[in-house]
Amino acid sequence: MKIAVIGCTHAGTAAVSNMIKLYPEAEITVYEKNDNISFLSCGIALHVSGVVKDPNGLFYCSPEELEKHGVKMKMKHEVLDINIEKKTIEARDLTVNKKVEDTFDKLVMTTGSWPVIPKIEGINMENVLLCKNFHHANTIIEKAKDAQNIVVVGAGYIGIELVEAFEMSGKNVTLIDGEERILSKYLDEPFTNIVEKDFQDRDIHLALGETVTRFTGKEGKVSAVETTRGHYDADLVILCIGFQPNTGLVKGQVDMLTNGAIKVDEYMRTSHKDVFAAGDSCAIRYNPTGDYAYIPLATNAVRMGTLVAKNLVKPTIRYMGTQGTSGIKIYDQNIATTGLTEASALRMGLNVKSITILEHDRPEFMPTFEDIMLKVVYEEDTKRIVGAQVMSKVDVTQSINTLSVCIQNNMTMDELGFVDFFFQPHYNKPWNFLNQAGLQAI
Repeated sequence: MKIAVIGCTHAGTAAVSNMIKLYPEAEITVYEKNDNISFLSCGIALHVSGVVKDPNGLFYCSPEELEKHGVKMKMKHEVLDINIEKKTIEARDLTVNKKVEDTFDKLVMTTGSWPVIPKIEGINMENVLLCKNFHHANTIIEKAKDAQNIVVVGAGYIGIELVEAFEMSGKNVTLIDGEERILSKYLDEPFTNIVEKDFQDRDIHLALGETVTRFTGKEGKVSAVETTRGHYDADLVILCIGFQPNTGLVKGQVDMLTNGAIKVDEYMRTSHKDVFAAGDSCAIRYNPTGDYAYIPLATNAVRMGTLVAKNLVKPTIRYMGTQGTSGIKIYDQNIATTGLTEASALRMGLNVKSITILEHDRPEFMPTFEDIMLKVVYEEDTKRIVGAQVMSKVDVTQSINTLSVCIQNNMTMDELGFVDFFFQPHYNKPWNFLNQAGLQAI
């Protein structure tokens, strides 16, 4: 069996690592455009801020490790064409600029995503940078040394983390986003208000509800960002606008969403029986709605890549779908979220209600305790839980994993109120705060 894997970051690395064990007789070939694999881009901001001293620690696998197990690692090979019906691949070896051809029995598309790059005047100027891979990370760190005025465009997770890292490094930071709130995909207003105030208290300028219209500068180097509402000096600009699936190679050959994300079933199969996909290149079932959704997260990618290997020969283990569960630490705040926010649920036309509780993490008779804010979103008619958010200066983020399981298993607020949680004064209260959310909804 000849297996071709296109792309080898998280999903690809997980797929190959498991296929080595499951199919020792298979001929596995990996085509990767970069010179590295398995880079954890979520660690870029940690590297920028100096928390992670050695960027090489952000890799958890190497081409050499996979080659030891007989995998043909075609590094710095750009795939130019894939013909699924003929089962052929055409690629270019970028080191010698030579075309190569190959065939496959099974194809695994783990091509990931690429940053959204809007057509804005001046976007190709020097010091207007992307933030995705290892080389981007190194460039950002090098350029930031001499920059004082840094503009981050995009208030998602990566943008927010970079803003914090740059501020902690003593830079003048401006954050621009077209939405009126930061992290609006992940959190409702009471939560984002707190983070925004933390930023403003540290003199970070929030240019929200603004769209970048052009980048200006001298001698091809950026010096300012102009928006629909203002003008901001910039020695360095980082674009964190979002990601799009990198799937042009199989466009028109397998079923996709309108954004190009490849549709896969619960066994990671595409609409062609011998083509599988995983990670940021594909769309999967989103449990809060039951529909296909594009949710590019490393956690989804490694699960899906593992399942590709398990199901490559025959359907064996099904994917349970995703809630898009994620977390972030911004200054003193530990934040986690799963499923739908109330704002997004209402935009989608769902009939939902929510409960927000403010509670202490431990009994008040303990020498110390901290505030917790928890919000749970649920369907009004069925009481089915569809989303949740939590924030605290103590780390209670694991509670979101519990609520993720609740969503995955279609649990209701009534059931949440009486789930069996332990009590110990060092850790929590007799009625766990998750129980309290369910009880108050009842």
